[in-house]
Amino acid sequence: MKPIQAASAWRGISDCRACAIRDLALFADLNEADFASMHAPIDDLDFEAGARLAQEGERATGLFSLRSGMVKLVRSTSDGRERIVRVMRQGDVIGLEALVHGKFETDAVALTASSVCRIPLDILQTLGAQSPRLHQSLMKKWSHNQREAEDWLADLNFGSARQRVCNCILKMRSPTDRDLVTLFSREDMGSMLDLKMETVSREVSALVREQVLQPLDKQGRAYRILQPAGLVT
Repeated sequence: MKPIQAASAWRGISDCRACAIRDLALFADLNEADFASMHAPIDDLDFEAGARLAQEGERATGLFSLRSGMVKLVRSTSDGRERIVRVMRQGDVIGLEALVHGKFETDAVALTASSVCRIPLDILQTLGAQSPRLHQSLMKKWSHNQREAEDWLADLNFGSARQRVCNCILKMRSPTDRDLVTLFSREDMGSMLDLKMETVSREVSALVREQVLQPLDKQGRAYRILQPAGLVT
C-alpha cells in the first residue's frame, strides 16, 4: 500500500460529535468546549486487509481510533521473529505509546478491512493538558491496552496445543455475534501461540471434523462456532 503523507491526509472530514461509536471512542467524554478547541482536522481512513497502518519504530504523527474492523499489533523479538501481541477492535486506540515516546512500539496491520480516525498528536497533547476528562480517558485507555496485551499473551501461551488454539478462537469471536470468529493465517497463529503451523492446522481441522466449527470461507479464516462447549478444554 502506498504510504499516506501527513500533509495530504488531514482532510478534516470526521465529525467526532456525531460519531456512531462515540461512546466507545477516545473522545467519548469531551464536551462542546473541548471540541471547539480542536483546530487540527481529524481524518477518516480506510485500510484493506493486510495493509499496514503503522510500523514499529516509526515516528508517529497521529494515533488511530478504530471505528470498524480488526487490527493486529505485531512486535519483533530479539531473534528476529514476529509475535502478535494483541488484536485491536472497534473503539480501541492504536499507538497510545507515541504520546510518551513519539514512536510506534509495534507494527499495526489490518486483519480485516478496517476504518479508522487518525488523530494528530498535537490535538491530543493540547486537549490532554486542557481537559481533565480527556487526560483521564487517555490514562484509562493506556492502562486497558497494557492489561489487554499482558492478558492476551498469558492466555494464549498456556496449556496444550488444543487449549491454546481453542483460547485463540474464543478471543477472536465477533463482538457483535459471538458465534462468528475470524482467525489469523495459520502461520500467524503458530507464531502467536508458540506452535508449529502444522500443529495449528491439525487442531483447527480436528475442530471442524468434530463439528465444533463450521468453515464459512475457502481461505480458512471465517468460521461459525457450532458447539461453544467444545472450545472449553
